[in-house]
Amino acid sequence: MTYTYQDAIFEKEDGIATLTLNLPERLNALSVGIREALLRAVDDVAQDDDTRVLIITGAGRAFCSGADVRGLAGEAEIRSGEVGRKGIMGPLSLPVLRITRLEKPVIAAVNGVAAGGGFGLAMACDIRIASENARFISVFVRRALPVEWGLSYFLPRAVGLSKALEIMWTGDAIDAREAERIGLVSKVVPADDLMKETRALAAKLAKGPPIAIELIKRATYVGLDSNNLASQLGYETYVAGVCIRTEDFREGVKSFLEKREAEFKGR
Repeated sequence: MTYTYQDAIFEKEDGIATLTLNLPERLNALSVGIREALLRAVDDVAQDDDTRVLIITGAGRAFCSGADVRGLAGEAEIRSGEVGRKGIMGPLSLPVLRITRLEKPVIAAVNGVAAGGGFGLAMACDIRIASENARFISVFVRRALPVEWGLSYFLPRAVGLSKALEIMWTGDAIDAREAERIGLVSKVVPADDLMKETRALAAKLAKGPPIAIELIKRATYVGLDSNNLASQLGYETYVAGVCIRTEDFREGVKSFLEKREAEFKGR
């Protein structure tokens, strides 16, 4: 099943949804259409029990180049006329929050440059697989701006405080191999193999127990935000109790005893 949004293409097949940012002539800059497509795709996946994984990638030679500079002036004029000051100051980075709150796995297939808000978008995804052509640039400082799209939250957690500040303060480009070395991405693959490798991982996750996988994501983000071992241990016990009551747990035990592959149904 394929949907064509403004500036994006959304496809669903075999439990995997793929959102392709489709504004290649502007390096998939964060246009109104792309931001709305991100929100709609996340909402669709959240409400569809048959879809278990979301992949986000870009068309052409970029993943996402960040702010749609050419569209900002016109957009501000339109939004100001429609909804006043709150329209101009609206949460442009809302997709980042919605992605992290989606309890299903989200994988970024980073095919090319991820700059500014596009860097933040990639970091908001749970797993990043990079093409050998990928580059990551915190371009904000080059424009005398602070970072946005969650970079100040995600980067220190991924690479540590010192390296994160270096990346954000210098605005230097990080190539794919360096990104893999410092933990920005899980894996670097040849450009031609990017979607094949990403879909292989997505398919593996889609076959897993969806309730357990979603609760793993929820518990992980709770732990990142609370930074409290005692409360985290209690939360892990709670979500384990939820899983023990599921059909999937019983299937997991049964398949182990019968020495066969489990068939998880999300119940």
